[in-house]
Amino acid sequence: MHTATLTALPVAPAARDNGGMKPIRLSDRVAEQLRDLINERRLQPGDRLPAERALALELGISRTALREAIAQLASQGLLRARVGGGTYVQGPPPPERMVVEPLLPYLPLFQGDPEYRFDVLEIRHALEGATAWHAAQRATDPDRARIREAFEAMMAAHGKHDPAGEARADAAFHLSIAEASHNLILLQVMRGLFELLQSNISQNREKLYTSPRTFEPLSVQHREMMEAVLAGDPERARNAAQDHLEFVHSSLRTIDEDEARRARASRLPPHPRRP
Repeated sequence: MHTATLTALPVAPAARDNGGMKPIRLSDRVAEQLRDLINERRLQPGDRLPAERALALELGISRTALREAIAQLASQGLLRARVGGGTYVQGPPPPERMVVEPLLPYLPLFQGDPEYRFDVLEIRHALEGATAWHAAQRATDPDRARIREAFEAMMAAHGKHDPAGEARADAAFHLSIAEASHNLILLQVMRGLFELLQSNISQNREKLYTSPRTFEPLSVQHREMMEAVLAGDPERARNAAQDHLEFVHSSLRTIDEDEARRARASRLPPHPRRP
């Protein structure tokens, strides 16, 4: 491990994006300069950047802008800041992180606006039908054991009043099927979507698993997905995955409509009393 030496880079003039309408923030420009510098100087994981004060002076920027840029690159896995110990280069993010990285800023939207859940469900519908189909054809004995174990863990998580734990178990079950597909691209995409998938499942569970009319069908559907993959029946597995997600989609729509109807009814003025 050694300390990397950086030469001063001129700060680029205010560039514009979004069709020339929105100025690029200084911290974004500094982050891009640091990223280019790491690539140009071929800095390796473990190399230390100059001290914050020295680096800010070299680049001719404020320490505030530099800290924001470092925090931005740290959130992307490119830098790692140690409290009182400097800032170090990290390796590139794993492929699955690169897949989902552009979606992470939108997580608050997915969590705050119910309609975005249906966008996630559409992506899941496309991906999980394919992963189940391939998993039924390619699953090995260890894959089958992991799928069964994930299913049992998911079922055991029900009723423990731990929504986060239930969400993790549910997502892990779906991911175990994706892993059994032995398709590298599908696997990386599904792993990359795991965080988004888990957020989506958490929201769905709040409504679906507290309703008696949906809890039992969901359990049956998960079991059918597992058994179809274990039986090596690709068409049955794909149909099971897609039927499951269609049921989730329609059930959520029904629950949302019922809640909206009750909310509208609660806003009606009271019936006038007759004399």
